[in-house]
Amino acid sequence: MEVLGAFENVHTFMFDVDGVLTDGRVLITEQGELLRTMNVKDGFALHTAVQLGYRVVIITGGRSHGTYERLKKLGVQHIFIGVGDKLEPYNLMLAEHQLDEEGILYMGDDLPDVSVMRRVGLPVCPADAVAEVLAVSRYRSPYVGGAGCVRDVIEKVLRLHGKWPPTEARIND
Repeated sequence: MEVLGAFENVHTFMFDVDGVLTDGRVLITEQGELLRTMNVKDGFALHTAVQLGYRVVIITGGRSHGTYERLKKLGVQHIFIGVGDKLEPYNLMLAEHQLDEEGILYMGDDLPDVSVMRRVGLPVCPADAVAEVLAVSRYRSPYVGGAGCVRDVIEKVLRLHGKWPPTEARIND
């Protein structure tokens, strides 16, 4: 199956945070707090996918309360933070929701993501992912982490499903 066909089968989006939803950099305050930035276009796409009934899952090793709150405000219900082994929440989601792995898109950028990426139907990555992730990805976004790569893949799926651009009525349903 060509890659475009795989996008057409997506019913669930799964994303890492640092290096995917962020550019992977952290600003360290004098108090030791780690600050990140996220792209509002990625946020709009996440919110739109949730509003249209797609399952959106976040699996991250990070422990940022601010990141968690931002994702909750966007409507994301499945957020796993502080994860050591990403296969654990992945397998939990499969079991709890009887998910078909072929319909799952997972976007990661670094080594902790590879184990899940090898399992899903559509492993994808930002343009600046590490070599090991590039090797298992079926699609490489032209956008780097934190700069629209999440919007890129969500928009592809929604366009193929005839749900992009989202109308006000669709978003508020």
